Amino acid sequence: MKNICYVVSGIDKALAFEWITELLDKSRYKLFFVLLHSSNGGLEDYLQSHDVPFSRIRYKNKADLVKATFKTYQFLKHHKIDIVHCHLLDAGLVGILSAKMAGIKTRIYTRHYSTYHHVYFPKGVLYDKLINRYSTKIIAVSKLVKDVLIEKEHVESNKIQIIHHGFRLEGFEKVSQEQIKILKAKYGFAKNRPVVGVVSRYTEWKGIQYIIPAFKIFLREYPDAHLVLANAKGPFENEIKMLLASLPKVSYTEIRFENDLFTLFKSFDIFVHTPIDEHSEAFGQVYIESMAAGIPSVFTLSGIAPEVIIDQQNAFLVPYKNSEEVLIKMVEITENVEMALSLGIRAKNSVGKPFGIHKMIKELEGLYA
Repeated sequence: MKNICYVVSGIDKALAFEWITELLDKSRYKLFFVLLHSSNGGLEDYLQSHDVPFSRIRYKNKADLVKATFKTYQFLKHHKIDIVHCHLLDAGLVGILSAKMAGIKTRIYTRHYSTYHHVYFPKGVLYDKLINRYSTKIIAVSKLVKDVLIEKEHVESNKIQIIHHGFRLEGFEKVSQEQIKILKAKYGFAKNRPVVGVVSRYTEWKGIQYIIPAFKIFLREYPDAHLVLANAKGPFENEIKMLLASLPKVSYTEIRFENDLFTLFKSFDIFVHTPIDEHSEAFGQVYIESMAAGIPSVFTLSGIAPEVIIDQQNAFLVPYKNSEEVLIKMVEITENVEMALSLGIRAKNSVGKPFGIHKMIKELEGLYA
C-alpha cells in the first residue's frame, strides 16, 4: 500500500477532494492531507468526519512559507509518505519543496491556472518555474494548460499529463422539480422566466461586464426575465455593482454561495459564461456543469471549451468582449424552444463519459501506480 499526501492551499470546500477520498482504491492507497489555512473550513470538517488523517498548518501568506514547509516536511516524514500531490500555488511551493527535502521520489503538482501569472503577476512565473523544476509530474487540467507549460515555461512534454476534472454528473439527474421550486423561491425568482444564469467570481477576466449590458437590453423584450449571478464576490465587485445599478433591482439576484450547485444549474433557462480570451480559464468547470445540466448555453472559448464545444451543436459560441452577440444568442434560445431543447440534450451527451468522476479516478490511480 502506498501512502499519498494531498497538500492543498486556499480551498475551504471542494467536492472533488471528497470524491477522491471516497473513490480512490483503499486497498492500494492510504490518503493523507496537509491543509495550508489560517482557520478550519468545510474540507477539514469532511476529513474529520471521515477519519482521514490530516494536519492543518497555519498559512496566511508567503511570510509563512518557511515555517509551513518545515512542518509539512515533518508530517511527510512521520507518516512515511510515498507520493505527494499538491494543488494550487502555495501548496505547490510548500508541498513540492518539502517532499524534495524528505527524499520523496514522486512529487505531483496539478496546475489549476494557465497564464494568470504571465498576464497579471509576472513575478509569480518564478514560483511556477520553481514548482515545475522540482515536480516529477505535472497534471495539466486541459490541453491549453499543457501548451502554456511547454510554450511559455519550457517544461518537457513527457513531464506533463493531461487529466481533466471529473464530476459526479449523475447528480443533475437526481434534481426534482420540487427542489428547483424551493431554490427559486429561496432566492426570489420563482415566477420569472427566462432565468439567465451566471456562475462566476467577480473578476475582470471572467467577462461578466459583457453579460450585464446584454441582459439590460434583453429585459426590454422579456420584462419577466431574471439574471442570477452566483459566486458573486471578488476583486471586480465594484465595477460589477456599477453595471448592476443600471438594472431594476427586481430583475437580478446575487448569490454569494450556494452549496447545492446541481439544483442551482437546473434552475436556469439559459446559461452564459464569457471569459475575455482563450487562456483566461485553465479549465472552467462551469462549462461542463452547465452542459451536464442540459442548459442551453452561450459561451466564449477558453480553457477546456475548445476540447468539447461545437458551435450551434452543443452550445452557442460568441466572440470575446461582445455584448451584442451575447444578446443575439440569448434571444435566439428564448425564441426557439425546440432548438434550445436540442442544444441542451446534445450538450449533456457530449460531457457524460469524458468528464465523469470515475474516469478521473482511474487516470489518477494509473499515475500513482
